Amino acid sequence: MHHFIFGIYPYIAMAVLLIGSVARYERDPFTWKSSSSQLLRRRLLRWGSVPFHVGVLTIFAGHFFGLLTPLWLIEALGISHAVKQVLAMSVGGVAGALALFGGLILLTRRLTDPRIRATSSAMDIAILSLLVLQLCLGLLTIPVSLRHLDGVEMVKFMRWAQGIFILDPQAADYTAGASPVFQIHILTGLTLFMLFPFSRLVHLLSAPLRYLWRPGYQIVRTRRAALPDRR
Repeated sequence: MHHFIFGIYPYIAMAVLLIGSVARYERDPFTWKSSSSQLLRRRLLRWGSVPFHVGVLTIFAGHFFGLLTPLWLIEALGISHAVKQVLAMSVGGVAGALALFGGLILLTRRLTDPRIRATSSAMDIAILSLLVLQLCLGLLTIPVSLRHLDGVEMVKFMRWAQGIFILDPQAADYTAGASPVFQIHILTGLTLFMLFPFSRLVHLLSAPLRYLWRPGYQIVRTRRAALPDRR
């Protein structure tokens, strides 16, 4: 079972992520959206959405570069595993707490507001609940990491993640003996990847980055102003 979860399941999750995303974009392009509920309780959405997205994007970037940066490159830069461990705990802890704060607001808003609940699908609630659970698990790894400030525990997961991408058949062995909270955290993360194509998370793949350098502002006219004068 350990070999399946950490040696085979990652490839299943990534295959579903890739093929499912392409299939959804080709077959149901009009469902490729975030389905924003901004018109319903906009102020509460702002309080939850901004910290949630900032925290989640910071965590994603930290995990991506932290796990997939080759060990030889980190050592060549003179960064010790202990320093990397403390940096990951501090930045990840702040970003995780920020994202959890926003996520709880978003989940509460979606569950308690009758209008928003009526426009929410089962997948909307499930994926947000799973994200909140994943954030909690991530924060729970910090006390465990405090007992391994030498960074040895983190190196295990770096070897595992990089082993998955280079098709190392022994990749699952690197996570053997790791704390259960880390193992559940990885399992939940892989499950999120597999559910990605079937949820509103797909909008992350089409982020409108062109807006960052678009000149001027978008002018939105009211319907009354847009109608021609027939007098």
